[in-house]
Amino acid sequence: MDPVMLSRIQFGLAAGFHFIFPASTFGLTLLILILETLYLKSREEVYKDSSAFFVKILGLVFVMGIASGVVLEFAFGTNWAQYSRFVGDIFGVPLAAEGIFSFFLESVFMSILLFGRNKVSKKVYWLSAFLVFFGAHLSGLFILIANSWMQTPDGFKIEGGRAVLTSISHAALNHSTVIRFIHSIIAGWITGSLLAAGIGAWYLRRKLHVETAKVCLKIALIIFIITSLVQLLTGHSHSVQVGLTQPEKMAAYEALWQTTKGAPLSLFGIPDESRQKTYLFVGVPKMLSFLIHFNFNAKVAGLNEFPKDEQPPVLLPFASYHIMIGLGMLFIAISLLGAYLLMTKKIWDARWYLLVLICSIPFPYIANEFGWMATEIGRQPWAVYRVLKIANAASVSVPAWQILFSLIMFAVIYIFLLWVFIYVLVKLIKKGPGEVSEGY
Repeated sequence: MDPVMLSRIQFGLAAGFHFIFPASTFGLTLLILILETLYLKSREEVYKDSSAFFVKILGLVFVMGIASGVVLEFAFGTNWAQYSRFVGDIFGVPLAAEGIFSFFLESVFMSILLFGRNKVSKKVYWLSAFLVFFGAHLSGLFILIANSWMQTPDGFKIEGGRAVLTSISHAALNHSTVIRFIHSIIAGWITGSLLAAGIGAWYLRRKLHVETAKVCLKIALIIFIITSLVQLLTGHSHSVQVGLTQPEKMAAYEALWQTTKGAPLSLFGIPDESRQKTYLFVGVPKMLSFLIHFNFNAKVAGLNEFPKDEQPPVLLPFASYHIMIGLGMLFIAISLLGAYLLMTKKIWDARWYLLVLICSIPFPYIANEFGWMATEIGRQPWAVYRVLKIANAASVSVPAWQILFSLIMFAVIYIFLLWVFIYVLVKLIKKGPGEVSEGY
């Protein structure tokens, strides 16, 4: 058993499980803020009841996010001690800022949303909704600053065998921070809005809480329509950034084995790394060159440009990247159908479309996970891109059997927590907005 590989799997499991909840938080806090704004302006109870319902769901998501996120903080000191020593002065700054500025802000005002409806004024309650929204997104920014620095490090120098910060602005706003933050936030808005739209659709199909369901479905679907279309642009911009700053990752995404002028955009294929061939390849000629360089004949670096020990794996990044894109195109199709049904006012009776929304709830989570896998696996073998390799980042004193034991325990605990989360979420949904808002 390789302790480095086991550490990677363990951290990947922990991070992948945790990633379910921040993505939900981004979308739900946006929806709640919109509902509270409409309630503040109109004083219509339907907006208050809808907001109260989703605040309860947000509270559940928030608790699960805390429980799963703490593990990641400790993992850096246990399984990745060498990494922590090498980059601690840089990587620790945004993580500390996230805890001090974001987590406490979000926690304090989350308590007001959950327990303070009748204890504060409407304006203070709206302000609390805004600050929870702001705190959640600020938290995402700090985490993505840290992760983006691993992808495209800047603003540092190597001194005494450690990375030392030389420019906080260059480190924070490196080559990938801004576009990765925008892309991730939009993904979260898609996730939360489709969750809310699916819940509203479930109520409408069963003729439960009809007035509230219509409000939730309409607002959530409008968010989903806008964000799914915007995500096409942010996704393209992010891919351009990867193509320019992490060319071997893009070569893995596209299974581009040889440097090519007029490189094709792959749509489907089965990469074989041992033979450096892609079977059943389907692609658009010259389109990859155009999308990255806006020149159909531009040269795109293939994996042959890089030493063997610096090439990322291909099959998993290739598959993850294309699944994410495929789901993104599916979201656009669903959103365009929804836009048509909303404009023609046929959506309330389109039971088939309501069923599509319900069945689509898991898809953004799947897209998020595969997008994250493509990003992280595509960076291999680097822990910090072209600075520190994974093999040199792991803890040297933790034996493989201990890592394996903790990995099994994590898997069992996460399965249990996921079951609890789904059980409580379904229970909240079955109770409905009227039941949840009692006592506010």
